[in-house]
Amino acid sequence: MNRLAIETSTEQLSVAVSARGQVWSHQGPGGAQASAGLLAAVHQVLAQAGLGLNDIGVIAMGRGPGSFTGLRTACAVSQGLAFGLGVGIVPIDTLLALAEEGRHLCATRLSEDQSGATRFYAVIDARMGQLYTAAYE
Repeated sequence: MNRLAIETSTEQLSVAVSARGQVWSHQGPGGAQASAGLLAAVHQVLAQAGLGLNDIGVIAMGRGPGSFTGLRTACAVSQGLAFGLGVGIVPIDTLLALAEEGRHLCATRLSEDQSGATRFYAVIDARMGQLYTAAYE
């Protein structure tokens, strides 16, 4: 199944398409700026993958925490695309995705004789002197 992923809750807009065992991606300005470039980025990544919107089977979307405007953008675009295409949406916790990326990076960089890290902390700037944080094990 071909998957489209959208993340706009952080300072970086991320769009990715997974199809035929490959991944194509795009990064750009996120947060409040994401609304200006999100649909163009979706079409760009789909074109790189040689796919059209009708080829997407499911949409994954970053559900935050993060930029309020960025979250509304991801939610609105994901819902609109999913409704029009008749596909489902899978909300992904942004902090969990960051922790999983850290876990994956540690696992691929460690040799087999080393024990890997089992606890990961994800942190996102919440602005105004605050942070969004989560610990995973």
